[in-house]
Amino acid sequence: MVAVSFKLSLRLLFVSTSVGVLGTGQGGGVELTIACLARELLRRGHDVLVAAPTGSRLDGVPIVEIPGRLQVPAQSQERDAPISLPPDPVLGNLWDYARSRQDKWDAIVNFAFDWLPFYLTPFFRRPIAHFISMGSTGDALDGAMARVAERYPGTVGVYTRTQAATFTFGDRCRILGSGIDLAQYCFNDRPEAAIAWLGRIAPEKALEDAIAAARQANVPLRVFGKLQDEAYWQRIQRDFPDAPFEYGGFLPTDRLQAEVGRCRALLMTPRWVEAFGNVAIEALACGVPVIAYQRGGPAEIVCDGKTGFLVEPDSPPGLVDAIARIDTIDRSACRRQAEAEYSLPAFCDRWETWLHAVVACQQSAL
Repeated sequence: MVAVSFKLSLRLLFVSTSVGVLGTGQGGGVELTIACLARELLRRGHDVLVAAPTGSRLDGVPIVEIPGRLQVPAQSQERDAPISLPPDPVLGNLWDYARSRQDKWDAIVNFAFDWLPFYLTPFFRRPIAHFISMGSTGDALDGAMARVAERYPGTVGVYTRTQAATFTFGDRCRILGSGIDLAQYCFNDRPEAAIAWLGRIAPEKALEDAIAAARQANVPLRVFGKLQDEAYWQRIQRDFPDAPFEYGGFLPTDRLQAEVGRCRALLMTPRWVEAFGNVAIEALACGVPVIAYQRGGPAEIVCDGKTGFLVEPDSPPGLVDAIARIDTIDRSACRRQAEAEYSLPAFCDRWETWLHAVVACQQSAL
């Protein structure tokens, strides 16, 4: 076992997701993870720079903007899809930047859920800590990640055990969980009648199930999040012309928490194995119970019957039944769970330990 010697600070280059501009919601929940971690690590005295696509913005975090065309999200492709890059890819440009400046950093942290960073890992002199933000989606990417996990033990991190279990190398992954700055979320014990749905508006999130449940339960549904797939959104509006739902937009944290906090519950309806579900802990931090399909990360977050309900996957009737029972949930218990399990300091502690270990392993190998 390698002995870990903690330094006062680390020099870290975060290489962002390549599917979206930070601050727009295109990158999904990993955007929140990058922002929260970078701010807390900076507060603790570490040197952090985020390399991200042009136009990216994170308050209080230094960013170097890298031009290029965005990558197609992995979840929108078939499992056997070949590896591809667009002309002038931002993914390639991000990693060219990281390679050319690698000696300035103690470690490089990869947040891109893509084949290229894993393929390039052996060609770097500096250690790369890979944070995988989704479950298994493609054979080629799975293979590249497995080779890194085998060759560089301890350098692959994930959100949850459920997510790790989707990979053949899941037992080699570091389980890091998630966390948020709870000070940004206000507890609300006086909800209105509406329920909420929050996330990227894309087919794998199955917004239509939440709308069908809201219609059957006859409760208003407020939809928040990045409108990622316009054709999907138009289809939903055609399929549910009389359903009681409205789109509230993609909001910054201060406005989002205020809107979600007024809701009786949050619905989570993923068709796929959600790696974590940061929206769940955002809701809990506001005192909002979570009703989620018992699939993926949400199944590790929601305390069934105490801070929400877990229901059979792909079952709008199950959502309806849970909505009818939502007032049995103590909203203060939801906030307490967020404080006990998902504080940003505890999350960052796990990351600090992991990153120091990654750096120490590299140093011991020299």
